[in-house]
This record gives sequence, structure tokens and C-alpha cells, in this order.
Amino acid sequence: MTITTPHAFFLTPPAPCPYLADRMERRVVACLDELPPTAFDTLTGAGFRRSQRFVYKPHCPGCQACVSVRVLAPQFVWTRSFRKIRARNRDLVVRERPPRVTEEQYLLFSRYLDRRHSEGGMQGMRFDEYREMVEDGTPGTRLVEFRDGAGRLVGVSLTDRVADGLSGVYKFFDPEEKRRSLGTEIVLWHVRRAVELGLPHVYLGYWIAGCRKMEYKSRFGPLERLEGASWVPFTPPEPKASP
Repeated sequence: MTITTPHAFFLTPPAPCPYLADRMERRVVACLDELPPTAFDTLTGAGFRRSQRFVYKPHCPGCQACVSVRVLAPQFVWTRSFRKIRARNRDLVVRERPPRVTEEQYLLFSRYLDRRHSEGGMQGMRFDEYREMVEDGTPGTRLVEFRDGAGRLVGVSLTDRVADGLSGVYKFFDPEEKRRSLGTEIVLWHVRRAVELGLPHVYLGYWIAGCRKMEYKSRFGPLERLEGASWVPFTPPEPKASP
């Protein structure tokens, strides 16, 4: 990775880790507005994640639990379980939109947080805060809506397109639609869409052993992990539950 504006990066003070109990986290953070236009592609390939107009990467002393992972989309293994989930969601209509918020999205987002992440940092997020999360993106950011046969919104993904793949920033879905396994279906859509676009990778963010919220990513493969400055094959243990 070569970024010629190191002054744009800063290190956050220690804070409680949101994923592993009794640990502290620090992050390397940069504002995209202070970086060259191509920096976001480069930083995504270097394991950074985006939040609004900022990118970040864990930099925690004595801890390397956060493992950057990405799916090799053209070689993706469609297991029997994945095929069943795909079949159960054949009725879904998917639409990629510019990143503009609606009240319908926000209501689904709020229900999702209440049921799935009631103790998380996003709980109680106001509409204007949700708008900032969605609309303060990059030129390649899209809002992907998933609707059932009746036109009801059941899932949403905030997704970035980068030079070599798709990067899921955040996804949420109807917590009542358990049979659909919508969290998995949204990831499967990213794999299919990447192949359609001729893109080799789907960036899944961080896999963390022992963190149920993150372990599900090991179900999607083949995976690569970032090791130093290189992506290498990665075969993590199977998770106990799917998203």
C-alpha cells in the first residue's frame, strides 16, 4: 500500500472492544476527504473498513483477533445449505439504488437493532444519524433493497463497489423472517453480483474467532485472509450458527 499523505491518518485512544469482552481497542483512522480519489480502493485491499467518510483498521496492542477476510467470488462453493437458502428466496426482488434513505428503511433498521443488537452501539440511532450513515458514502456506494413478492422491504445492504470487488458496509433485515436466513442470502447476493460484474472479491470485513457476530463469515468460501501485506488462503473453523 502506498499512500502519500500519512498526515491524514491518526490513532484513536483506547476504548472497550465491541467484540471481545475485557479487551481494549484502538484504530488507525483516516478521512477520505484528505486522501487521493484512488485511496479508498487501495485501503480496502489493505484491510480497512469504511464508516461514512472515514476508513479505519484495528491497531490493538497485544491483540490480532480481527482478521480481514474476503471471498473469492468466481470460485465460490455453493453448498447444499446455500442452494436451499437461495431457493427459499427466489421470490425476492433486488434493486440497487443510490444511497438515499427512506422512512421504510429506517423502520426496518430499528426493528432489526431491537431484535438482533439491542445492546449494540447503534441501538437508539435517530433518523438523522441513520441518514448520515447511508448518505455520507463514496461514488461507488449503493443501497441494495430486497423485497418479497408482495413488495414488502425485508432486507437492505449498504454496499461499496471498489476496483476489485464489492464491500458490504452494513446489512439489516426483517428479524421475523427467520426461515429465509436473510443475512446469508444478502451475502450470497453479493457473491452473485460480483461474478456478474466480473469482480473477483467480496470483502466481508473482519472475522474474529470466539465472536459469534463475526464467526459466521467462515461459512463462505473459498476465503482469503490478509496476512501482512498479502492475501493468503484461509480456512477458519466452522461457526456454531449462521447470521
